[in-house]
Amino acid sequence: MSFYRNAVWFVKGLQEYTKSGYEEAAKQFNTGDLDVNLSGRSFVITGANSGIGKATAHEIAKRGGIVHLVCRNKERAQEAKEELVEHSKNQNVHVHIVDMSSARQVWEFAESFSKSNSIHVLINNAGCMVNQKELTEEGVEKNFATNTLGTFILTTALIPALKQAQDPRVITVSSGGMLVQKMKVDDLQSEKGTFDGTMAYAQNKRQQVILTERWASQHKEIHFSSMHPGWADTPAVQLSMPDFHAKMKNKLRTESMGADTVVWLAVSAVASNQPSGLFFQDRMAVPTHLPLALSRSSPADEEKLQAILEQLAHKFKP
Repeated sequence: MSFYRNAVWFVKGLQEYTKSGYEEAAKQFNTGDLDVNLSGRSFVITGANSGIGKATAHEIAKRGGIVHLVCRNKERAQEAKEELVEHSKNQNVHVHIVDMSSARQVWEFAESFSKSNSIHVLINNAGCMVNQKELTEEGVEKNFATNTLGTFILTTALIPALKQAQDPRVITVSSGGMLVQKMKVDDLQSEKGTFDGTMAYAQNKRQQVILTERWASQHKEIHFSSMHPGWADTPAVQLSMPDFHAKMKNKLRTESMGADTVVWLAVSAVASNQPSGLFFQDRMAVPTHLPLALSRSSPADEEKLQAILEQLAHKFKP
């Protein structure tokens, strides 16, 4: 079955996830969807100093939004801020240094941020694909800590503040790679068998999609969505998947192409009129499972995922 999923997914990817796939899809875009003034609206973007996060921040800053860059590396974050301010002429760009793999740091940031700032839109973009098994200082597998637990804590901690805002939204940058995975709720930290960073990452991305669906059903006041940016030529792809990048680099999307649907989901009125909890690709809601792939989880397993994360999150709460 995994061979079937991988084969179907790769053919789909060559058709849809590449630069040419984006260009074909973009023929149907309404350019007016992004003609918005974001003055007064506050956006928190994780992993915003490079790649899709930075491209997203740029589009929001140039439309007048208040941009909060949540980054791990202070120097790169400051460089990104200066570049964004220079290009957008928007001074309302702020840097917050947070390691998303540290549950305690994420809690501390969310709690302090909520006390002194408003938030209209949270963009969960930060992610990692660590190919060798590595544990954080808190003893959590690094991919899971960053992609799933960090995203879970930040989102749930900011939900009360989001509920105070007008037209609140949460967008989580997932990946089409999750289509090849059925969630393994009894092995969330990839402890069983041989460790495979690519598969751990795809599992995390499946977990994010399931969480988005659950949050949407539990918090009706907020519009939740997850999305796949396509195969984009980002520093993360170059670093984590060098073989894939070398083979595909002429077919990969630009960072701004990868960010397009994130921006659309974050700012357009059309996006917020879509049902909450959907998974998007190139401004279209798309299925979260391949045909005949047997990748669906039971409602009990999805509930168990959230329960495990709540327990883990509580363990690290300051």
